[in-house]
Amino acid sequence: MTFKIIRLVDQPEMKEQAAQWFHEKWGIPLQAYRESMEDCLANKHSIPQWYIAVEGERIIGGMGVIENDFHDRKDLAPNVCAVYTEKQKRGQGVAGALLNYVCSDMKSKGISTLYLVTNHTGFYERYGWEFLCLVQGEGESEPSRMYVHK
Repeated sequence: MTFKIIRLVDQPEMKEQAAQWFHEKWGIPLQAYRESMEDCLANKHSIPQWYIAVEGERIIGGMGVIENDFHDRKDLAPNVCAVYTEKQKRGQGVAGALLNYVCSDMKSKGISTLYLVTNHTGFYERYGWEFLCLVQGEGESEPSRMYVHK
């Protein structure tokens, strides 16, 4: 499988397609993705940033980096968010390539520590992430796992 990773700032014309794709995967309001992506494209700050993996013209994976991924530990920032790979593309290195790319890109912007909230265990550790603590997500009844990558 051949895919390429695109930083939204390098292909701003993909903003609407990317916003729609993330909205469909996570159910977060489309306008929230649009606004975050517009902030990314305004290029005022290192955060937020958005990344997509594409195969041809089709988005097959993606993730963002935002200040806080809807949890109570505002001091643990920035956060990798909205990590998703299309079901039929899982197990083919898409998410791992995206994670490595994002960590490297953030490091080039002077951000060496990233955080990520997930309930997955065993996956992120393969890419250098370590369990840090439990955090309480907004509107969630159970705490989630917080990972850190340095």
